[in-house]
This record gives sequence, structure tokens and C-alpha cells, in this order.
Amino acid sequence: EISPRDWSSDVCSSDLMSEFLLAIDAGTTSIRAILFDRDGRARATAQQEFTQHFPQPGWVEQDADEIWATTLIVVRRVLAEAAIDAARIAAVGLANQRETTVLWERMSGAPIHRAIVWQDRRTAAVCERLRAEGHEASVAAKTGLLLDPYFSATKIAWILDAVPDARARAERGELCFGTIDSWLLCKLSGGRTFATDATNASRTLLFDLHAQQWDDELCELFDVPRALLPEVRDSNGDYGQVDAALFGAAWPIRGVLGDQQAALVGQACFAPGMIKSTYGTGCFLVMNTGRERVQSQNRLLSTVAYRIDGATTYAVEGSIFVAGAAIQWLRDGLKLIDSAAQTEAIARDARGSHGVYLVPAFTGLGAPHWDPHARGAILGLTRDTGIAEIVTAGLQSVCFQTRDLLDAMQRDGATGACTLRIDGGMAANDWFAQSLADLLGVPVDRPTVIETTALGAAYMAGLGLGWYDSLDRIATHWRCERRFEVQMPETEREALYRGWNDAVTRVLASSRPDSAASRPA
Repeated sequence: EISPRDWSSDVCSSDLMSEFLLAIDAGTTSIRAILFDRDGRARATAQQEFTQHFPQPGWVEQDADEIWATTLIVVRRVLAEAAIDAARIAAVGLANQRETTVLWERMSGAPIHRAIVWQDRRTAAVCERLRAEGHEASVAAKTGLLLDPYFSATKIAWILDAVPDARARAERGELCFGTIDSWLLCKLSGGRTFATDATNASRTLLFDLHAQQWDDELCELFDVPRALLPEVRDSNGDYGQVDAALFGAAWPIRGVLGDQQAALVGQACFAPGMIKSTYGTGCFLVMNTGRERVQSQNRLLSTVAYRIDGATTYAVEGSIFVAGAAIQWLRDGLKLIDSAAQTEAIARDARGSHGVYLVPAFTGLGAPHWDPHARGAILGLTRDTGIAEIVTAGLQSVCFQTRDLLDAMQRDGATGACTLRIDGGMAANDWFAQSLADLLGVPVDRPTVIETTALGAAYMAGLGLGWYDSLDRIATHWRCERRFEVQMPETEREALYRGWNDAVTRVLASSRPDSAASRPA
């Protein structure tokens, strides 16, 4: 998919002589390439989806080579769409789906197994064993994370044990591990760069947040050879150059961020207490906590927000595994809709879900529940329930899950009367954005650029290049396109939320090993 731009109307000859930043946003279901100018304006966009593989229930895989091939396609398309010479690109910024795990041969660059995606649940039993052995508190103290198959470490060990001779080869230094940023950096640089940034490293269960380095004790606990791990660099660090043979120019790579941290930067949430929520495949609510690492008491995550010139800024995060993916399921699985864009008109006409609740626990429930065994359910069905009520319940499920996260964040000390900055594909839906404000009870701000993940990667590259002298300078470019004020009465909001909590309680009860629902007939 290519978004055309009318260059004749707003780009004069001086603009054409200026330089641009290329952002590569390697998401969970698609790769997007966007050209940005110095003011953070998108000048051309190309996007293409890639294949998702589901070999077993709860397993999610991707072909790393297909991710790379798709990246090549969208970058070449965006250059063609912009009709500019490759030499006009000043630098590349990279944002990526986090935790997704790739292992490849150091010499050939060939993957040894399909990438295991962050949504994958196959290592749930390993996490439960480690929790039962009493390791979660010490792991959380070092990493800020919980023992969950969401993160990379148990995925690495699974691949090493599943692929013949892989563990021995890893011990000999013949293999590399990386999240998608490391994989694409290796391919973009022609194999010369094997690195990651601190935000991605902080999502592996192997990285000490305080020491800001890989931890030998964690590597031993998760049975991951240290030789596999990439070098950890600053988010605005020097990641080498793109191989000139790929696109006709050797662009410097000067910004790397995990996708949610990139969205935090793109939303200019640089002051402690500022919160953004991104609605893509999943939903991720992130609050900047400044130079202080906050240990959540409500099962949220502590993580690196960004590391610039050696100085680390931290964040607290709540992760929802299924947001936009629920709408994808309504389209592709149930075939209730032809496109995600239809949901806005359907929900507006339905005027509520009429007591129907969709709990999209397709790959378990994330924060604050962290139940990998939970499975999706639709509750409250009656004889007159139709497509409109189910579609509305799907949209509302994302709002309710965001409320779960915001409430937990507020119990951890976030300001009660906050404003939420939203972005991602679902943010374009006015009905959803208004429902979010109503069901959270807080104003919701939508920026002029909702693809803030790519924008944050571009900003970080510009910071590394010296285009911007500070984060404050970047913040001056943020613009609010529309604010959604709370319109729903509190009594109605709380009644709807009680119904959601009841639905989630039922789903969690059915996931317990001793529940009747989980026993074979």
C-alpha cells in the first residue's frame, strides 16, 4: 500500500534540495517506511503486510527472511513514491516490534528457525516453573519485567533446544540472537552491525536495568549463552551504515528504538508523568518516569524509555496483547466486516454493545493479569445479538483493557487527572477515541501524526545526526489534531466497567487448571 503525496502543492525547490529522514517501522503484521522532513511532516509512505504463522494453538511465528524482503520492498517503494534521489536521505531510524526472537548463523546470516513472536505462549510452562522456584522477585528487581513467555529469554532457549546442534553452535559463537531491530540492522548493514539499543535489550529478561548491561546470572538462569547476545548501544547511537548496494546510498543508521518507546518519543512525552497509548496489533500504555526507575506494585513493567548519550530515562508500561488484532479477527476470522474502517459506522449506529462483552484473550491476558492460559470469550449473548453488538464490544474491549492499565498506573502513583495521548491505526477511529475518553474518564488527545512510532524513530535518528539539539526542540513539533472530552456520565461508565470486570473474572476462572471449564469432557 502506497500513500501518494501532492508534492506540487507544498514542496518548493528548496524543499527538494533539503534532506529527509527515513523511518522504518517494522511492526507485528506489516513493515512501513516513511520519509519525514525536519519538521516531522510525513512526505511519503509505503506499507506492506507479511505472513503470520500459527503452527499450534497459542504459537505465533514469522519468517525473518520475509520480514527482510518486505523491508526492501517498502523502502524502494517509498523512494519511488517520493521521487527523490537516495542521496537526499540524511539518516535512517528504525523502530521494531519488541521481544520477537530471531536466531541466525553469524557467517551466512541465515535464520535457523522461524522468528517466535512476542504474542507466542509456548514457553508458559517454563515461566511457571521458574516462578514456582521463587525466581520472579529477583528477576523483576533486575529487569523490571515479570516471568512471562511474552519476553525473549525463554524463546531463545526454546529454539536452542528445538533445533539440532543449535545450543552447541551458540556456545561456540556461531549463532546470533536478536529482536527484529538487530536482525534488520545486520541485513541493512551487509552483516557489519550486530547490535541492539537499550530499549529493546530491556525487553529480553536478560538485561540489568540498573547496570545497563547484559547480566550473567540471568543468562545462566534462562540457559542463554552470552556469546549469542548483541552489543547494546544508545538509542541515538551510531549503528553503522546501510549497504550502498541495497538502495544506492550508504545512509547512516542513527536511531533505534523498540516500537512503544519510539511512539513515546513521537508523542513528545519527555516529562515525567506524561502518558501515551498506542493502538496497533496490541495496546501499550507507557508513562515516562524520568531518571527514576519505578518498581510497579500492580504488575506493570519497568522499562527503558530511551537512552541518549549514555543517560537513561525510564518508563512504566502496561501491555495488552490484543487490540487491533481483535478487529483483524472480526474481519478475517469471523468475517463480520470487510475492513477495519467499517467499525466506526457500525458502532455509531449500534449505540452500545447492549450488554455484550468480548474478552480478546486469544494469546492469554497481559497486564495487569498476566495469565498466559486465558482464552477469548464473548459473554452476554442474547437472541437479538447481532454483528453490530459484537463489533462494538470488540472496540470497547480495547477501551476497557486500557482502563485496566490506567487504573493500575494510577495506583502506582500516576496523576489521577491525566490527559492521554493516543496513536496507532485505531486512533483514527473517532468513535473509538471518544469511547476511550468516556470509558477512561480522562481527555484523549490525538496528534496530527498518528503514526508516531515511525515519527519517533525519525526523531531519534535526527537527534543522533545532530539535526535536533535537544528533546525540547523535538517537542515543539508536536501538534494536537483533536481532543476528545469526556461525555459519558460517571454512573454509566462505572456500570459498564463493572460488567467488563465480571466478564474478565469469568475468563480467568475458566483458565485455572482446576476449573470445570478446563477439564476434559
